[in-house]
Parts: sequence; structure tokens; C-alpha cells
Amino acid sequence: MPKTVSLLSLGCFRNSYDSNTILKIFLDQGYIFKAQAVSCDLLVVNTCGFIDKAKEESVAAIRSALDLKAKGKVKKVLVLGCLVQRYQKELSQTFPQVDYWQGVVDITRQGFALSPLLPKAVAFLKICEGCINNCSYCAIPLIKGPLKSRSKKNIIDEVKFLNDHGIKELNIIGQDITAWGIDTKEGSLAELLKAVIKAAKNISWIRLIYMHPRHFSQGLIDIIAGEKKICKYIDLPIQHINDEILKKMNRTVSRSLVIDLLEKIRRRIPHVVVRSSIICGFPGETERQHRELLGFLKEFRFERLGAFTYSREEGTAAYDFQQIHHATARRRQKEVMLLQQDIMQEYSAQLIGQQIEVLVEDEQGDSFNARSYRDAYEVDGIVSLKGDFKCGDFYKVTVVDAAGCDLAAK
Repeated sequence: MPKTVSLLSLGCFRNSYDSNTILKIFLDQGYIFKAQAVSCDLLVVNTCGFIDKAKEESVAAIRSALDLKAKGKVKKVLVLGCLVQRYQKELSQTFPQVDYWQGVVDITRQGFALSPLLPKAVAFLKICEGCINNCSYCAIPLIKGPLKSRSKKNIIDEVKFLNDHGIKELNIIGQDITAWGIDTKEGSLAELLKAVIKAAKNISWIRLIYMHPRHFSQGLIDIIAGEKKICKYIDLPIQHINDEILKKMNRTVSRSLVIDLLEKIRRRIPHVVVRSSIICGFPGETERQHRELLGFLKEFRFERLGAFTYSREEGTAAYDFQQIHHATARRRQKEVMLLQQDIMQEYSAQLIGQQIEVLVEDEQGDSFNARSYRDAYEVDGIVSLKGDFKCGDFYKVTVVDAAGCDLAAK
């Protein structure tokens, strides 16, 4: 009988991509994939070690996997990923029952495969790993190392594979995709996108995820504005707007640069949706600086926003900064999200009565879940549909209701 493998992927889109890379290795060896990890020969847990909450979730997942093993439902457990890369010695001492340990996987794909972990029309494409920005709060360089851009040829080969296998939405990902090519001198992200678009003849949506204001060029703005296939969706974490905090974060950008870039994006790209992220309670953040951030958010009105409390990570520069009480950080994060809920509701309400294009993703009972270009997979909202639809196809629908960033349409 062929062996079975199941996989639990935690953390970001980059981890999802790595999970598919690992899964392909076992499928090529003859394993059969099982979507539910209730019983299998091998259970793979791909961990995240980015911030405290992610680490706690990963440790809980390891415990659950080993509980299944103790009950005889799982024969062997493989734990890999960022948490292992960072803490393998400590983890192996705490969890000696784990059969195999593996750090982060190599970025270069030697073979391509569709992911059984995703809807059939959706794919991720990692173009780089690691980071050169060295933000003072971020442990990614400690885990993944410096920037490692994937070769243009290897990227385009995978695009062609995905194009030939029915993918409708291609999500281009990396820790900072705007830095692609800086290390290899193969060109810029804007130049790479021209080759991607040429290879993606049958792919309708190309979504760009995780970009840094420091490397966001005018050429990139122009190609997003001018190319129909590229979703008018900008994922641009700013983290803060106060100059002193930005400097302590080592973001290498200023308030004026960030605002100038955001205004250029809004002017040049009609109907653009800008997603950003904010860190609340960064060491030394004063109440005045927090109010400055709230004022900016109220004025600019991001269509999509995530707010996170600062996570103190050992080995980072900010670890030794003067810390803010976690209750203060949580209160500030709550204030940001309450403001953002009102902004998103107002934005979504303006879409009621409008016709939008959606990609139908999956069926849920008597309804279907879909997304417009405004929403990234498993990050933003959904469009709920009732009627006769086919998963993996595009439809024009009319919005009839809105709640936060979620829509209902017919």
C-alpha cells in the first residue's frame, strides 16, 4: 500500500509556497496526499517563527501532531520551517518524539507542481528569500539570511508551467519583492514583471504581495497602472508614519517619502486598493506619536490594513530598546483597528449596486466564496454568492450588501 502524507502549513504565503515544495518531494516518492491529518503515515508541520504569536501557534501545532502520533493515528512527524531554523536545538530537547527536523527549504524549484493546499485556480510564486532591509524589529534576516533572488529563468519556467495548468490568479511573493534582482544584477521587479506577463498568457490576475517603500520605483508604478493583468492592489507595509519611530525601526524612509509615494500610487493607478500594516507599541513610541499615526490613517484611509502589537524578538536591534507595556500596545492596536473598521465599512458600502468581477474560489453549502481584485487570498474579505457558479471561473456580479471588507453579491 502506498504511504500517505498530510501537511499543516502555518504562517505566511511564503511558508505556503515552501509547503508545496516539500509536499512535492513526498508525492514524487509515491506518497498519497491526505487533506485531513486525522490519520496518515507522515504528518509534516511547517512552522513560523516570526513573532511571538506565530511561535506559540507553531509549538501548539507540534504538540497536536505528537498527540496524534501517541494515539497511533500518525506514524511519523516531520517538523520544518522558520521556527526550526531558529530554535532547532531547544525544540529537539523539548520534543524528542519528533522523527525529523528540517530548517528552511531552498528557494530554487527543481520541479513544479500545483498545490493541493490551494484552490485549483490560485498559485503562489516566490521570487526571492531573505531580506536586505534589516529593520530593527525583524527576525527574518536571522532566520532566512540576506536577500537571495531567484533566477529569472527559473521564475519564468514556473510561470509557464502554471500558465499551462489552468492557474487564473498568480500571487508573486517574497519578504520584499521590490528588492528582487538587487543581489544578482538581473534587473528590477518592473523588468521581471514584463517577462512574467509575457509568459502568463492565460493567467488573468497577477497579484504583488509584500513590497517596501524604499524600493518602490516609478517604473513599478507605471507597469502596475498600465498592465491589465496586474491587480490594482498594492501590498505596502509602512509600519509607522512618525519620522523618529521610522528611524528607530531602521526603515530607511521618512514620513514625507511614504506620503509622496502613496499619493503617486493613488494618482497614477485608478481604483487602486492599498493594503498596509502597522506596528503598535514599538519601543519608545509616545502617545503623541501614536496619535500622529491615527491622524494619518484617518486622513489617508487605507482600503485594507493590518495592525499588530510589537513583538520583542531576541537577536534584533530593537530587543534592547526601552520597551512599552504590552497593555498599552494592545490598547493602541485596538484603537487603530476600530478606526480601520469604520474606514473599510465606508469603502465597501460605496460598492453596493456596482458590478464587479470576481474569481469563484470554493463552495460553502448553498453559497460560493469568491474574491475581487481588492482581496488577497486568506488575508482580506470574501464576496459571498448565491446561485449557479463554477469554482475557478470569473463572473461579473452586482454587490448587494457589505460588512467590513466582506461583500454579498448576485
